[in-house]
Amino acid sequence: MSGISGLLAANDTIIIKAVGTWGYFSNYPKHEEPFWNQHIADVSGGDIVGEIKPQDELGLRGFEIMRLLKSGVFDFAFGLPAYAMQESEIFEGADLSSLVQNIAVQKKVAAAYFPTLERAFTEKYNAKLMMLYPFPSQMIWCKKPVNSIEDLKGKRIRVFLTTLGDFVEGVGAIPVSVAYHDVPNALANDRVDCVITGTMSAYTAQLYKLTPYGFTLRVGWGLAFGAININKWNRLSEPQKKLLQQEISILTENMWRETATEDAIALACLSAGPCSLGETGNMVLVEPSKSDLLIRDKIATEVILPRWAQRCGPECASNWNRTVGKILHLRAGN
Repeated sequence: MSGISGLLAANDTIIIKAVGTWGYFSNYPKHEEPFWNQHIADVSGGDIVGEIKPQDELGLRGFEIMRLLKSGVFDFAFGLPAYAMQESEIFEGADLSSLVQNIAVQKKVAAAYFPTLERAFTEKYNAKLMMLYPFPSQMIWCKKPVNSIEDLKGKRIRVFLTTLGDFVEGVGAIPVSVAYHDVPNALANDRVDCVITGTMSAYTAQLYKLTPYGFTLRVGWGLAFGAININKWNRLSEPQKKLLQQEISILTENMWRETATEDAIALACLSAGPCSLGETGNMVLVEPSKSDLLIRDKIATEVILPRWAQRCGPECASNWNRTVGKILHLRAGN
């Protein structure tokens, strides 16, 4: 009898094949990898077993990951909403450039926009959105001194999202789309003067050797998602679903809490220290002044929001106004 029950138990085990973000950023080794490769098997008593690899190891790009999630080649994917923007600009709405300077506010924005993204993931990708979590905040790192937002005028600045391009054009600079792994090359060859990337990725990539100056205006958060293929989700039993949701919500909380501390650690390491991670970058960091923030507000309301509303359409904009707009006291579109 025990042989039969053992066989049934083996058949009941759910294997979830997952794809992570980048192995060289802290979210993957600290959170994504241990969660799927070990934690979920431990807490489920082997009932749910995960297997994950980072996207850079698999040689995949964002839009390919979304296609593979939709078709069920992957059961679960972590990634950035930018991966999905070929389908719809709605995916940009929770992380429009420079609107949010504070992580507690960004968490509220993510919660307010969650149902919108949840619907979009279901409709466009046959996937259930399980979580939204932030990477450390996106700031501006330059080869020459930047003492104010005005100093960005005319500079060629690396971007990786349309909304970041809107910000860059709003300050009178030139957006240049460059993949993250090409950033050092683009700086060395004078294709760009400045780079927008996260605080911790700027440190781990040793950008301080190429960009000695940082302007610590938050121009985005690199808000990321975790989503599961709906066909796979439907194969889980009710207790398995409950357990997975519970564990993912704990994971999400841990990631928000840690990102809040990572900015401070990365900025200390990029500048004069003390640095718990290794060498100090000795960058000169300049914080935005009150007048910089006023200019930022003007760019947000006159460039970033109107352009996005136009790309996304009136229905999308009015939904944003009812959700995120209420928290930020801002309006997209007319």
